Amino acid sequence: MKKILVIAVFCFAVNAFAQDSTAVYKKRVLESTEVDFLTSYYTQDGNNASVTGGIGTEKLTDFTPTIVVSVPLNADDVLTVDAGISAYSSASSSNLNPFDSSSGASAGGGDDLEDDDVFNTNGPIGSPWVASSGASQSDVWGSVTVDYSHSSDDRNTILNVDASFASEFDYSSIGFGGGITKLFNDKNTTLNVSGKVYLDSWRPRYPTELDSYYEVNGNLNNGFFQNVPIYDQLGNEINKNGVGAWKPVMSPFIEDKSRNSYSVSVSFSQILSRNMQFSLFFDLVQQKGWLSNPMQRVYFGDVDNFYMGNPSSIPNYTSPTNKDVFQLADDIERLPDSRFKIPVGMRLNYYLNEMFVLRTYYRYYSDDWGITSHTAEVEVPIKISSKFTLYPSYRYYTQTAADYFAPYEMNLSTSEFYTSDYDLSEFNANQYGFGVNYTDIFAKAHIWKFGLKSIDLKYNNYKRNTGLKANIVSAGFKFIMD
Repeated sequence: MKKILVIAVFCFAVNAFAQDSTAVYKKRVLESTEVDFLTSYYTQDGNNASVTGGIGTEKLTDFTPTIVVSVPLNADDVLTVDAGISAYSSASSSNLNPFDSSSGASAGGGDDLEDDDVFNTNGPIGSPWVASSGASQSDVWGSVTVDYSHSSDDRNTILNVDASFASEFDYSSIGFGGGITKLFNDKNTTLNVSGKVYLDSWRPRYPTELDSYYEVNGNLNNGFFQNVPIYDQLGNEINKNGVGAWKPVMSPFIEDKSRNSYSVSVSFSQILSRNMQFSLFFDLVQQKGWLSNPMQRVYFGDVDNFYMGNPSSIPNYTSPTNKDVFQLADDIERLPDSRFKIPVGMRLNYYLNEMFVLRTYYRYYSDDWGITSHTAEVEVPIKISSKFTLYPSYRYYTQTAADYFAPYEMNLSTSEFYTSDYDLSEFNANQYGFGVNYTDIFAKAHIWKFGLKSIDLKYNNYKRNTGLKANIVSAGFKFIMD
């Protein structure tokens, strides 16, 4: 009953606000339904996989189709639905269980081994440089966002509320937010304030050796480890009942499975002249909960190393030539349960002439984990005809390392927090892009009842000085309903 009363009051307030105007013609915020089909294909490769402790293949492909539908409910209100999926295949994530491969044949080992875990005479084999075919090799992430916006009669005030949901195999997220936009000075000045809340939850997956260790209460002669030899750094088989046998530093299992984010965003835009526009924005972001990734291994420099697989490959463990030995993890990534972020940025767009426009962007970022970063981007749209525009672009990014980052085997077990995720390392990156836009303001080309308004195609090449390389191809098609 309480929900019904709240909804009734909200609807009455919106209706009263919409009717508080004189009965004169006003231009609709959105003339007709618009549909955007967006898609991107992303590939990357590198040698610093976080799932395998900061070394190993980072090969990944991702295909992301998205549809955005904007529907005018009346002259003032617009409902927008944004739905998409992300289908990815990750060599790094597959090594959550590096011993899993559909090409293998089960031989030896305990009852907890999978039918397709790979063995040789030394037991199950795996490598941080070889993708397994485990359940975490690929997945589909899906999301949907619904946004409702209302514009005042003079079009100087815009209110919006939104809600979202996203999920993948080990993670789900519920979000909601809203904001207000005000236009001043004959719409030459724009101020926006918005807020977002994301309430996320882990369905954690752990490295297979850590998970298996606690399933058998540390008995290395049972379960996954039964009849499977474990080797030390010199390639000697260890006594599993000995004092110096392998064991994780801590239990990997997490109790707090929440990961919540709260943000406030403020942006200001000003038209400075007929040719120039300037905008400034900043965010305040607070994250709480389990902010580490339970899939990501950490290896310590002050703890002995232990391996499963072919002991003769241990000297070449950090080389891509290693195809058949895997180091057992010391622990999973552990980071503080709170993080405060402050990004501040600006844009300056300048209309040079009928052919060229200069678009510039800069952002400074800082957080309480010790990371500071700078992003600078320039894009130069070139209008080569009434319908076609080319837009080359360049982006430079640099950041410092988080206080808790260290490369493979450089963290210490005495530390409270540690990670070998190179996204938190010190690095710089360059991205070169080139795109083409086709626009037909009359939308003459049709598919059923929809006219094709624009097409955007873009390619980006991304490189980090850590060795990570990526290519992104994206496309967007905008249709309007007749």
